[in-house]
Amino acid sequence: MMVFSGGANEPLAQEVTDELGTKLGRIERSKFANGEIYVRPVDSVRGADCFVIQSHSHPINDHIMEQLITIDALKRASARRITAVVPFFGYSRQDKKVLPREPITARLVADLFMQAGADRLVSVDLHTGQLQGFIDKSWDHLTALPIITDYLQQSLSGDVTVLSPDSGGVKRAERYARRLDASVAFIYKRRDPLSHNEASALSMSGEVRDRHVVIVDDMIDTASTVCSAAELVKGAGALSVRIAATHGIFSDPAVDRIKNAPIEEVIVTNTLPVDPDIQALDMVRVLSISPILAETLQAIFMDSSVSEIFLGDNA
Repeated sequence: MMVFSGGANEPLAQEVTDELGTKLGRIERSKFANGEIYVRPVDSVRGADCFVIQSHSHPINDHIMEQLITIDALKRASARRITAVVPFFGYSRQDKKVLPREPITARLVADLFMQAGADRLVSVDLHTGQLQGFIDKSWDHLTALPIITDYLQQSLSGDVTVLSPDSGGVKRAERYARRLDASVAFIYKRRDPLSHNEASALSMSGEVRDRHVVIVDDMIDTASTVCSAAELVKGAGALSVRIAATHGIFSDPAVDRIKNAPIEEVIVTNTLPVDPDIQALDMVRVLSISPILAETLQAIFMDSSVSEIFLGDNA
């Protein structure tokens, strides 16, 4: 078993190898003068079961390309099996056509990994589960739900409502609610198909008055969705509002929106590197995903069940 890391989120990869009791494989990385990426594993990988960990963070295209090149290098060096570990899968929101002539870029990226030589994909809380059907090989879908709910159980008391900021996330909210013994609510929102990262909360279904509300989503990008949802539920009489999301992208103007919204706490994981200035905010809590990543990689290496780790909540 050999674990390699791209340059996007090496601290997470280091935490995973610490959990596994191994060391990161050595990689030589550089760029040519024109920006082309060069990657070469330093040690022999012949016959090895290789895992390449890379989060698709900014600059996202460089990090995707770096992971693809690493996989290609391992394949050409006769690795026995290569697993692409992508805690945050780039372009996952472009998974279907909304307007005529739109690309389905999530499928394109998945195909690139297969063409590069990956035998398996591993990711955490995909934007939609249908992405797993985009490739013919195994795609293990993990979830940060156990880590986030364990934290919430320690910090919440009283009546709780888990709220999905859109109707498409109701199943996710139901899984959180089962673990937290909470009720479920959701918001109907309208998104302009011609404008990215803009959404308006219109109406809500469920009870939030005099309850602690946890808004759950897969990612926080510009925070437009969660902040408009927070304002709606606070106006409806919620005692407190917390945001729980797996991926903290925090693109501008996310931080300003969160600061100005009626939000008590924002909980994310380290699937993506979070800027130290954002981590320093009192309301932001970053939880580590490394324990479940390490347990999953060990299960794959040993050819044992991954779904048992999550009690079926990763479907």
